[in-house]
Order: sequence, then C-alpha cells, then structure tokens
Amino acid sequence: MKLTKINSDRAPKALGEYSQALLVEGFDSLLFISGQIPSEKSGHVPSDFESQCRLAWCNILDQLKAADMEVTSLVKITTYLSSREFAEINGSVRREVLGSHHPALTVIIAGIFDENWLLEIEAYAVK
Repeated sequence: MKLTKINSDRAPKALGEYSQALLVEGFDSLLFISGQIPSEKSGHVPSDFESQCRLAWCNILDQLKAADMEVTSLVKITTYLSSREFAEINGSVRREVLGSHHPALTVIIAGIFDENWLLEIEAYAVK
C-alpha cells in the first residue's frame, strides 16, 4: 500500500499536523470505524476530558487491532467535540497516539448523543 500526502499549493495550508488529503493506492482492505465513545466495556465513562479522549482512542486502536491493522493504517479521522474548550487537549492526545503519522482530519464541535460523553471519534483505515 502507498500513502501520498496531498497538500495543494492552491489551497490553504493545514493548520496542524494532518494532511489536507491522502491518496491511498494499492490497498487490500478498507475499514470503517464507527464513532468510538469514551466508555469502558463495563459502561464506565470517566468524568474528565483527557481520560475520555484517551479511552476513545484506545477503543479506536482496539478496532484496528481486531482488523489486524495499526495506527499507520488510519487514513481519515473525524472527531466530534462537545465544546471548543477541549480542542487543545484533544490535539495533544491525538498527536501522542498518531506520532509521525498524519492522516486526513476533521474536528467538529457538536452536540454529542450522550450528555456524559465529551467526544466521539470515527475513522477510516486501509491495509
């Protein structure tokens, strides 16, 4: 599989560590990961944002592992935040999880299904 970052010089530059577009060639499998919530298998939801963010990412990584994929398989991530105030922590945790991998990215401030959840993350991955 070949991933090529696309960042047109005719469009605004990315405002963070992500690719404006990602060309994916020569892949065998495409994985659609539904919005992962900040809940443990037991149903427990931490009260603070950073713990919720890390838990949602753990759930993303668990789905990748179940599909025999890794974080570098991610090509598109959409994060829904309940408030703009969480943007900085969200970005920090995301950069920690992704490392030098920079998939396409969207962050949306929106109402979240359960009022206890402060975010939800969905993703697409290929291998």
